[in-house]
Amino acid sequence: MEEILESFKNYMIIEGKSFNTIKSYLLNIKEYLIWFQNTYGIIFKRLYRENILEYKSYLINIKKYKGNSLNSKTINVKLNSLGLLNKFLIKENIQSDIVIKDDDMIKIQVSYANPTDITKVDVENFRQIILENGDKRLYAIVTLLAYTGLRISEALNIKLEDLSLEAKELIVRKGKGEKQRIVYLNTKVVNAIKEYFKVRNSSSDYIFPSRESDRVDRNVINKQFKKYSNKITPHKLRHFFCTNALESGLAVHEVANLAGHSSIYTTLIYTNPSREKMKNKLEFL
Repeated sequence: MEEILESFKNYMIIEGKSFNTIKSYLLNIKEYLIWFQNTYGIIFKRLYRENILEYKSYLINIKKYKGNSLNSKTINVKLNSLGLLNKFLIKENIQSDIVIKDDDMIKIQVSYANPTDITKVDVENFRQIILENGDKRLYAIVTLLAYTGLRISEALNIKLEDLSLEAKELIVRKGKGEKQRIVYLNTKVVNAIKEYFKVRNSSSDYIFPSRESDRVDRNVINKQFKKYSNKITPHKLRHFFCTNALESGLAVHEVANLAGHSSIYTTLIYTNPSREKMKNKLEFL
């Protein structure tokens, strides 16, 4: 099975899946294989619809994460992983039938609430705490994420050649879906990176290296975020940017372009009030 998983990994690379998607899908497949072995006591050979339906029931009714039932979105991701494996097994002539169908996915009511739950004061306080603790690399990363809307993976993949502080812009060469885009920088970002460059001591081509490698790992940055806040994460800074940019007067299509949204409807969510604001409005009914 390890050989099949390695071939499946290569298949996903050819299909253009991102590093994080590949990592997530492989974990989901391994989780299914463990369940299959524990449930049926035999080695997995191929996918059967009956097994998939039983696994879906297990995910909905039995499987727990940190004591809680899995949400519908998580279950759908796991089923999507198996769906792609299904296509791969057909391509490899290991099986010929599609056993995971579109209507197997759990229907999710779309939320139109703005996902942003941090304010500008929260973000500025977070930046100031990091600044006063002397971590100029983290300060530059936080400022970059908060005022460009970059995904953390995009920020850590930026190379020196992709950045022009004079022109106040950078190139994201490998965005989601392998799309390339130009992102503009405000003075806060430019100044934070300039100050970081004064203490940066590395021959790496990447802007944000570590002592151990040419590029700092996202897990390291996530741990550093948790050190200074139990609320703010790299992805929440992306939400903050989209909301803050729209409230500051940028047009929806401008924010969509800067954030690298594949659909403008994703950006439109940030024009809506947050869940808390919606709840407050309901009190006046």
